[in-house]
Amino acid sequence: MAQRVTIAEIAGMAGVSVPTVSKVLNGRSDVAEGTRARVEQLIQEHGYRRRSAGTTSSPMIDLVFSQFGGEWALELIHGVEQVARAEGVELVLSECGGGWRPRQEWIESVLNRRPLGAILVFSDLDADQRAQLEARQIPFVVVDPVGDVADDVPAIGSANWNGGRMATQHLTGLGHRRIAVIGGPADVLCSRQRVDGYTDALRSSGLAVDPELIRVGDFGVSGGYREAVALLRLRDRPTAIFAGSDMQAIGVYQAARELGLEIPRDLSVVGYDDLPVAQWVGPTLTTVHQPLRRMAELATRLVLDLARGITPAATRLDLAVEMRVRASSGPPPLIK
Repeated sequence: MAQRVTIAEIAGMAGVSVPTVSKVLNGRSDVAEGTRARVEQLIQEHGYRRRSAGTTSSPMIDLVFSQFGGEWALELIHGVEQVARAEGVELVLSECGGGWRPRQEWIESVLNRRPLGAILVFSDLDADQRAQLEARQIPFVVVDPVGDVADDVPAIGSANWNGGRMATQHLTGLGHRRIAVIGGPADVLCSRQRVDGYTDALRSSGLAVDPELIRVGDFGVSGGYREAVALLRLRDRPTAIFAGSDMQAIGVYQAARELGLEIPRDLSVVGYDDLPVAQWVGPTLTTVHQPLRRMAELATRLVLDLARGITPAATRLDLAVEMRVRASSGPPPLIK
């Protein structure tokens, strides 16, 4: 077995000082880009691992969200926590503050904590952040990627395109012809996929795609409400709305109620996610079931396997989705 390399030896090979290598190890930003890249490469090549001082802390994994989103986030936290608890691993929660990438402060914190791995939900890492984690042999897995991720990035998602198509086919099967969609942010991959599934289902049914009926929201209640009000005030308003999330669908409920429309008599509504709230609202919400807990469980097992040097059978998975037909969808009104 090769002798363990020291921080001083890394510094000598890189032609820098020991404090500079320490700054790179701690994720400090006050290091020149070229110097950082050279040190990172040497750390990775020689498998340098910092010795822990004092007692050994409990193993942990980091769970990082773009932002905490109520029940949606809780479902994922429950899934991760269930596996982590069974494996004797602690869980650390972090938030990107609404951005798609963690802040540098998070990277510095992770490099100091040295978790077994990180799970990034609705967020991703830039090339420099990836290099810093890879150099410390800290694996990461992306859940529900924001955008297209590199082929070598482990990721767990769901069949968003098929989900959007299923939701729309459910409505066309009921006889609806004016079907609107309220997607999430346009720069988010799962949102675009759901809207693409919607447009494909319309075309497959021989229906025209009306740009006026395609709206961009934020996956939240307020965004769903705002866009639903605009749609329902159109002269030729839709008879059905497919919302890109259950929380958006609740916003649609609020808009319909304020405008004197009854669901599903005057307006059918379909959500996405199948959060517990879908069965609490009245009428109960027809929605696309996305297996959030299962996604989180698989991501946790995957990151733990990677941390333990176990080669997983697959590092990229898209889980199936299913329709949950309830009371919020029905035939269109006879007279519009």
